[in-house]
Amino acid sequence: MYPLRRNRRLRTNEAIRSLVRETVLTPNDFLVPLFVVEGKGVKDEIASMPNYYRYSLDLLENEVKELWRLGLKSVLLFVKVPDNLKDNKGAEALNPNGLMQRAIKTVKNVCPDMLVMTDVALDPYSVYGHDGIIENGQIINDDTAEFLAEMSISHAKAGADFVAPSDMMDGRILTIREALEDEGFINTGIMSYSAKYASAFYGPFRDALDSAPVDVVDIPKDKKTYQMDFGNRFEAIRETEMDIDEGADIVMVKPGLSYLDILREIKNEVNVPVAVYQVSGEYAMIKAAAEKGWLNHDQVMLETTMAFKRAGADIIASYFAKDLMKLIS
Repeated sequence: MYPLRRNRRLRTNEAIRSLVRETVLTPNDFLVPLFVVEGKGVKDEIASMPNYYRYSLDLLENEVKELWRLGLKSVLLFVKVPDNLKDNKGAEALNPNGLMQRAIKTVKNVCPDMLVMTDVALDPYSVYGHDGIIENGQIINDDTAEFLAEMSISHAKAGADFVAPSDMMDGRILTIREALEDEGFINTGIMSYSAKYASAFYGPFRDALDSAPVDVVDIPKDKKTYQMDFGNRFEAIRETEMDIDEGADIVMVKPGLSYLDILREIKNEVNVPVAVYQVSGEYAMIKAAAEKGWLNHDQVMLETTMAFKRAGADIIASYFAKDLMKLIS
């Protein structure tokens, strides 16, 4: 006798499959990373990230309008800083007329309702490519945290809705939160990169911003003294809970696809929105394999992105956001 219940009844055609689908992607799920450069009329494709670009401020306006038209309402800004403005302490990051500050204003001027989040870290400004100030060959934690708080205030003054510290210094969330409160920016949010792993998947991103650690004697060659060991699971929960206690409004797991277990673990433990970053290496691998004809670009893009939401992500930072909106619309 055949069973009374046949699960395949709910898979018979697309109409029933879509009706009972548990996980659905919408424009509201996405945070769009944008790379900004100096100049005019610049739309510079990133060699290791096909079909993704660095924009000068004038063309950034067009890109923001296009995102808004597609229903994408949130951006995360990164800047490529000229080498002559880099130093060990990131002084350019506090320039009220710096590239980040002008980028924030550009987005808000062209699309006031666009949610603007900003990268808060020293590596784009550091002559060493590190996320912290270096003294005697060491990444100095507390001085770096104080500087990141100043950077956050500068971004808030320029109009940022959220600051997004990506550095992994201990205690920086509390330092930033207290500084924002003291300056009256009580409504400026913090999205913390709470579980950010020392990953090999960041390579194309560092190409995009020219922010890789430099090979200099007596300077750390990687970021393993402050970013997390990828063998650790429970440490991610501790880091995230500490950031929430210190004032983080949103927490993030980075990278994404190799850390779906961490994403779900954190989602099960916390009561704030959880973001995930589908990082540059994940993007580049799909692009490269698709160019070789080894897989179907759109199907794999959709499947991998769906995995993040299915695993518990409330927010997905993705270089595929535009392509996905065009696909699912």
